[in-house]
Amino acid sequence: MKSLCLTLIFLLLQLHSLAYGGRLGQHTTTQPECSLPKDEGSTLRVIHVSSPCSPLKPKTSESWEENVIQMLAQDQARVNYLSSLVSAKKSVAPVAWGRQIMQTPTYLVRVNVGTPAQTFLMALDTSSDAAWLPCNGCLGCPGTSLFASDRSVSFKGVACATSQCHQVLNSVCVLNSCTFNQTYGGSTIAATLSQDTIALAQDPLPGYVFGCITKATGTSVPAQGLLGLGRGPLSLLSQSQNLYKSTFSYCLPSFKSSSFSGQLRLGPIAQPQKMQFTPLLKNPRRSSLYYVNLIGIKVGRKVVDIPPAALAFDSTTGAGTVIDSGTVYTRLVQPAYIAVRDEFRRRMGRATVTSLGGFDTCYNVPIKIPSLTFMFQGMNMSMAQDSFLLHSSSSSITCLAIAAAPDNVNSGLNVIASMQQQNHRVLFDVPNSRLGIAREPCS
Repeated sequence: MKSLCLTLIFLLLQLHSLAYGGRLGQHTTTQPECSLPKDEGSTLRVIHVSSPCSPLKPKTSESWEENVIQMLAQDQARVNYLSSLVSAKKSVAPVAWGRQIMQTPTYLVRVNVGTPAQTFLMALDTSSDAAWLPCNGCLGCPGTSLFASDRSVSFKGVACATSQCHQVLNSVCVLNSCTFNQTYGGSTIAATLSQDTIALAQDPLPGYVFGCITKATGTSVPAQGLLGLGRGPLSLLSQSQNLYKSTFSYCLPSFKSSSFSGQLRLGPIAQPQKMQFTPLLKNPRRSSLYYVNLIGIKVGRKVVDIPPAALAFDSTTGAGTVIDSGTVYTRLVQPAYIAVRDEFRRRMGRATVTSLGGFDTCYNVPIKIPSLTFMFQGMNMSMAQDSFLLHSSSSSITCLAIAAAPDNVNSGLNVIASMQQQNHRVLFDVPNSRLGIAREPCS
């Protein structure tokens, strides 16, 4: 009887151990709640691709420092791409699909495609016009989530004679279907211009035109596609004009956020009423990009002495400042960056400055500067430290998370990037040619 009791006690202890995550004596780890909340109305949940809950989080054994350096290098390629857009000579440009998609995604939203619906986490990009998806049978596409076009009763190709086909660079007609091939560095894609119903939150958009990728080589292709929020003819704004009135806002969460707390809100309804606004400007040759008039930068309470020409908007050369969701770290042209960096260093006194990759203003002591402020025409955007400082997870190093723009292009383009936009509501009100910004914690 005693032996039976001991056996029962042992079994109960084993069950208790299994119920709480392992053998007795081992510590359990609390995992973040990673269930994706439902999208409601015309509001979509937004997640950072590297957050703890992201199903597309890159698998890497690299250190924090190596990840930062790699991300900065990817940013360099993206800023080069944006600069090449604004310095091009054509007055009206076709959609350069291949060059737009070869970027690592930063923020993801849930999009339902086809009938019946297939769900994808697509990269959010305010500087791209088109949408695209890796499709069934795709050779070389990353990941396993491919759009099965043959299972959608609402799917069809786009004919060669359509205006949409003419907007695609290097289009080729194959059996009256609009196809195209693109090369970007060592990467190439082949795709068919297609259309199907997509649904954002509870809003269906029948006949939405996108690129159906059938072959890809190289790296940096977003695993489940891309949703372009630029102002071009094939963008979400243009294809949903009747529904969303070319208006949207987002609140971008930090990559540290363990929940799906960010938001993309589509349409003019339920947008914030109390916001500061600055005019949206246009480069006539690249009207898809969201230009704003950056007139100054404050480090703490000090307005930095920046040459006006470094911030001035010039529609002829493409110089000026754009708001972009796909670039991670803000880039400033050399004269503006040097002025901000030098004031930052001055405020740090005699603390020894070091570097990390492309970041040249790093310290191993606590940073004492409480805020950094971008001053736009009509409004200011003030950021807390988490939006302009990088803190190492493995050492005491902290870096100013702003870098100089590439010096091998002549567009003079400043890019206000996603890290600096984190935990702000950013409203793109295209009909009224204005951009609004307000602090809103969403991490």
